[in-house]
Amino acid sequence: MGFFKKIFSKEKKEKLDSGLQKTKEGVWSKITRAVAGKSKVDDDVLDNLEEAFITSDVGVDTTLKIIDRIQERVARDKYVNADELNNLLCEEITDMLARPENETDNLEDFEVKKTGEPYVIMVVGVNGVGKTTTIGKLAAQYKKAGNKVVLGAADTFRAAAIEQLDIWGERVGVPVIKQKMGSDPAAVAFDTLSSAKAQGADVVIIDTAGRLHNKIGLMNELTKIKNVMKRVVPSAPQEILLVLDGSTGQNAFEQARQFVAATEVNALAVTKLDGTAKGGVVIGISDQFRIPVKYIGIGEGIDDLQIFRPDEFVRSLFLSKDN
Repeated sequence: MGFFKKIFSKEKKEKLDSGLQKTKEGVWSKITRAVAGKSKVDDDVLDNLEEAFITSDVGVDTTLKIIDRIQERVARDKYVNADELNNLLCEEITDMLARPENETDNLEDFEVKKTGEPYVIMVVGVNGVGKTTTIGKLAAQYKKAGNKVVLGAADTFRAAAIEQLDIWGERVGVPVIKQKMGSDPAAVAFDTLSSAKAQGADVVIIDTAGRLHNKIGLMNELTKIKNVMKRVVPSAPQEILLVLDGSTGQNAFEQARQFVAATEVNALAVTKLDGTAKGGVVIGISDQFRIPVKYIGIGEGIDDLQIFRPDEFVRSLFLSKDN
């Protein structure tokens, strides 16, 4: 099984290619224009590349870093023609992206280590980014991988959030621990972990409020939730997952800045990549915050949440289907 574990299936690759099509078309057209009529990568090509990446929402700082890397390669290799540029971009950009600390663990997708205690994911992010949908899809994928999953509705600020999570729990077939709107979110998290531990659950996913109007209040609330969970599972939460809407481009950078300042985010999920040409934001956010993108949303289907593989993502953007 180990040999086949990390192989990217043809079906997943086709979904990834399809989900990134709008971004790919935008990036490809800009790079094609950048190298049109050129036999080598010169200063004009690099200037045009810089513009192409910035307008694809990669971000200024990351774009300049990419250009510096390409310049170094061109200087070192003496001659690089325009046809080789995409392969060069793949190598350098893949090397830049943050990787999960446990990437080399001998685990299948959505498999977790059995430690006797549940693997706890605390999900944060502003309203409207697809947070609840991401939680539902995560629950479905973790359950499909053979895990016992429990959800916690700790976003008690909005009644709709509790209702939405309830609907996903019924759809996926996993229990949702909840209280009434306005309840203490930390109390919901405590009840969820206590129930999950009693049930022998493998994975717990905790929803949290998505408001950012008061960063001090948000920070205090998230810290309280974390501290209360540690009373039940000392290692919890093992994952603090920030959900970002890829279609918002540079706004996603600002959301990431605020949540990284508010809590110890150690994983990212970037959603709605199938409906946007701004997929380059994944590259910029991963590079700038040095927090690994762990999941990407590339469609509306329940299986259209994929484990993020930097090499496959970059190849899908910059190489033809035959490469």
